[in-house]
Amino acid sequence: MRFLAIYRAPETCEPPTPGHMAEMGKLIEEMTNAGVLLATEGCMPSAAGARIRLDSGKVTVTDGPFTESKELIAGFALLQARSKEEAVEWTRRFLAVAGDGETELRQICDFTSQPELAAAGELAARA
Repeated sequence: MRFLAIYRAPETCEPPTPGHMAEMGKLIEEMTNAGVLLATEGCMPSAAGARIRLDSGKVTVTDGPFTESKELIAGFALLQARSKEEAVEWTRRFLAVAGDGETELRQICDFTSQPELAAAGELAARA
């Protein structure tokens, strides 16, 4: 099973120290060697981003920073785990290193193991 781990941190959090980066590097190496971590990246501050919304056919673009949010997406990881419980455990270990914030864990749809979703996806692609 694959999971997307979306890490949210306070917008005002401090940049990581070299020691903190080394600790995170060790965890990333362990997760990669275990075959759990497929990809991971951090995100730039929201001031460098934009939100794009479609509402009733009208597109609006709002440039950052997004001051109305207390926590913003700071990074993501793509995990390969045998179960949701295993993905949760790896995420707990990540948060112990990352510090304050939260991670939303979402299982990724696997069309090959769910034929009903694959059929719906094929219909949507033809439309």
